[in-house]
Formats: sequence, C-alpha cells, structure tokens
Amino acid sequence: MIKIPVKEGESIERALKRLKRKTDSTGIIKEVRKRKQFVKPSVFKRQQLIKARYVEQLKREENE
Repeated sequence: MIKIPVKEGESIERALKRLKRKTDSTGIIKEVRKRKQFVKPSVFKRQQLIKARYVEQLKREENE
C-alpha cells in the first residue's frame, strides 16, 4: 500500500501529484488493468507473437 504523507502547508493538488507519480513508477495501475479481465495463456501468447511480428516489420521498414 502506498502512503503519501501530506506535509504541513502542502496543497492537496501537490500531494495528489506525488501520489500519481509514485503509482506510475510502481506500475500499480497497469497491473490492475491487466487483472481486470482474465486472458487465457494461449491467447496471451498469440497476442505476443502478433506484437513481435509487428515490431519486427517496423524495424525492417526503418532499415530499408
């Protein structure tokens, strides 16, 4: 659990900005979105293969 101590005289907006930065750096939001819906391992592998092919194609086009 992330704790953000609010310093005396600090605005709430500033504390929220620090909270957002900390959650981004730890990857909590990304993990929550990932767990929101179950993806079968076979589907996940297929998605990874499609992504890898796409990236490889981009690299080839960039070199040409």
